[in-house]
Amino acid sequence: MVKYIFAFPGQGAQTPGMMKAVCEKHAEGKAVLDRFSKVTGIDVPALLWNSTEAELARSDNSQVAITASSLAAVEILKKFGAEPSVAAGFSLGEWSALCVSGVLSFDETAYAVKRRGEIMQAVCEQIAAESQGNAPGMAACIGLPPEAVIEAVKGIDGVFAANLNSVRQTVLSGTKDGLEKAGEALKNAGVKRFIPLKVAGPFHSPLMQRAADQFEKVLDELHFNNPKFPIFSNVSGKQVQSAEEAKKNCIKHLTHPVLWTSEESEIAKFCAANASDEFKLLEVGPGKVLNGLWRDSGNMEKIPSFEWENFIELENN
Repeated sequence: MVKYIFAFPGQGAQTPGMMKAVCEKHAEGKAVLDRFSKVTGIDVPALLWNSTEAELARSDNSQVAITASSLAAVEILKKFGAEPSVAAGFSLGEWSALCVSGVLSFDETAYAVKRRGEIMQAVCEQIAAESQGNAPGMAACIGLPPEAVIEAVKGIDGVFAANLNSVRQTVLSGTKDGLEKAGEALKNAGVKRFIPLKVAGPFHSPLMQRAADQFEKVLDELHFNNPKFPIFSNVSGKQVQSAEEAKKNCIKHLTHPVLWTSEESEIAKFCAANASDEFKLLEVGPGKVLNGLWRDSGNMEKIPSFEWENFIELENN
């Protein structure tokens, strides 16, 4: 029996005009966007299809846009017989996973993601104003395993491992001074590329603590349930066992690193332990980053992965 792992992308996957063509073909997708609009008070189709790249990059816009797009893709996939048996999401994508696994309702997911984006955007703007042109940020380190990156920046103040993406890609968050020092240390350690990222703030690091403090109050308004099927979290890199754990992870998510390499490993172990089933991984939402990271993990041979729109095309043929 084929079972599907739904993997949802995070912030940065957005592109102007995304989901327009597919929603024109599949009314179910447009209906999800309209429902998201009703809950959030935002015209989501207009946000997706009429915004500039800069407008979509704002946390208060991108988080709504990506989550709405991902959940619209879930509804379209149902037409083709693909529903999740396992779920995971990269950073923001974990909210889509929480929704499809029944931990949160659709309406609460939409509300929470809107508030999360607003809070994070406001905090990033505060940090930028306070830093007088020296705003903290993030940088991608290409060509070294996470362990080597962490060892190279050990002892540098204001630098944190934010995203452990793959065996050859790690993202750091930090102060401007800290990231500059980290760049020099990593060049000496043999990193192939050190790329400052165009992001609003130092995500997944202690520098976002004030956002976590504010968002915790939002989480107290929500009703968390135990997962209906296995869901894996960035915070622990492991399977979420309870509603209480899921809620705690949502708070930690803003200040703790994305343990994506560990999460992929745990998903692969879960599939191996249930070898009587055939598993396929679908990247459900905009972009194709997660397919690349899954390929880097070495799991592709046993558990093939597909971009969701390509999967639909294959099923149509």
